[in-house]
Amino acid sequence: MKWFSHIKNWGPALCFCLIVGPAHAFCGFYAGKADASLFNEASQVVVARDGNRTVLSMLNDYNGPLSDFVLVVPTPVPLKQGQVRIADKAVFEHLDAYSSPRLAEYNDDDPCRVDFSWGQNIYPAAPMAYSADGMVAMKARSETRDRALGVTVEARYTLEEYDIVSLSAKQSDGLETWLRENGYKIPKGASEALKPYINQGMKFFVAKVNLKEQMKTGYSTLRPLQFAFESEKFMLPMRLGMLNAPPGKAQDLIVYLMTRNGRVESSNYRTAKLPANVNLPDFVKPKFQDFYKAMFDKAARTEDYRVAFTEYFWNMGWCDPCAAQPLSREELMKAGVFWLDGDVGQNFNAMQNSAGSPVPMSRVVGGQAQPVMLTRLHVRYTPRTFPEDLMFTQTRDSENWQARYVIQNPYGGSVSECTARVGQMNCESMCGSRISQVREWLNHGDPQSLPPTYQSRKPPALWDECMAACKASKAQGVEAAVRYYRNELPRRIAHEKQTLAQLTGWTLHDIDAMPGADRYALAYPNSSSLVDGAAPAEPSWWQKFFAQ
Repeated sequence: MKWFSHIKNWGPALCFCLIVGPAHAFCGFYAGKADASLFNEASQVVVARDGNRTVLSMLNDYNGPLSDFVLVVPTPVPLKQGQVRIADKAVFEHLDAYSSPRLAEYNDDDPCRVDFSWGQNIYPAAPMAYSADGMVAMKARSETRDRALGVTVEARYTLEEYDIVSLSAKQSDGLETWLRENGYKIPKGASEALKPYINQGMKFFVAKVNLKEQMKTGYSTLRPLQFAFESEKFMLPMRLGMLNAPPGKAQDLIVYLMTRNGRVESSNYRTAKLPANVNLPDFVKPKFQDFYKAMFDKAARTEDYRVAFTEYFWNMGWCDPCAAQPLSREELMKAGVFWLDGDVGQNFNAMQNSAGSPVPMSRVVGGQAQPVMLTRLHVRYTPRTFPEDLMFTQTRDSENWQARYVIQNPYGGSVSECTARVGQMNCESMCGSRISQVREWLNHGDPQSLPPTYQSRKPPALWDECMAACKASKAQGVEAAVRYYRNELPRRIAHEKQTLAQLTGWTLHDIDAMPGADRYALAYPNSSSLVDGAAPAEPSWWQKFFAQ
């Protein structure tokens, strides 16, 4: 979302877990994320909302001459001194990292598993225990001139590097004239964009850079601004910034919405979840960001840039998997969350301190934190497709969701490697050990505690039964490897390639040309000859030729 700013926009770790009860925790590897940097000049806004109280933060990535910078934001009420403060850019970066679409990876189990359990099920199974760690001045022209233009200056003050004025207006062309006469470089045709807000009785927050004060800050870039106000309207003004949009080019907006309870969605545009929780081929791992960008591009085009896409919704007390750790309590306060502890009204008023300094932590320490639910919405829009400002509503949906994608790493090895490994298993030696254990129980243990199949067995019968079970287990192990390498894995990868093509619009020809995409295409030997350690069949001449 681009605001008046001459005119620039505003805008891998391993996750360990154990499982408790029926929870489905992530126990693989976190492999990568697709953050806001993928989308050129994507505007980022943070909104903390509870009841009629809102704290809104806007990230400014303006990189032109500071003397040309101007920011105009429609607001429901005049923003007086104390209702605006400097925000921390690091909070945007942490929110982005925490809620970014992510790639998780798992490893296939060894398909060459010999399940030789004969003689071991005479002992009672020990119960398994699971545990888990739970893881937060501007100077005006004469008052006479202002009245003539229908403009009222509600407040005027300086906040560090920003000179700020809060205005109300009766007519859009008068407001445009006032801005120009007071040195604000705004685009032509601004009055048409300002008119709907004036008709709604909204006010205007206007800021430009105080060059002398900006030099004192030591920052080379402008810092974000944060506003605290009360209004029944739960919305984000978008139309004003569309004046700066290149003709025919869509813009990206990422909104981080923090609420006390449910998921947030748009009330005047359709909100949709992106395709997610699907398996991708393992060779996509180094190209995950390319994949996500292509997938989002295709989804936005398919919806004609008329949809707000949900990329993340989660309770900020934890993450699963963790693209980044949840924000700390101090970071949540910097982001505008005012309902963590104590008197909510007092905390909200503390946000509106006169110096624009960080909220004192003494306001929020102690007691248990209230829930903080984070919704991440990603909107790609044009003036044609988003003719209205973005209105929000908080739903009762509290089910965690994320744009998460999975790669399942194939198990290394081959049928021949499995065959050789199984062939080294000695059934006579293994059965000798197992039968000794069973005899020990028959001679010295409580026969009544043994399963009925062992109570009436004589030593010769036990030996024949064990040897047969061992050979069958070895054959089943090799057959499982043959099914995995020859059928299951190639079919799975073919399906994953199809999914990749459907989500991104990439052709199968281009996908097959990616590094690593041609693995597991070789036909493996027939399973009938791979029993009890037999050597694998020699690949035919065409198998050797096609494998080159």
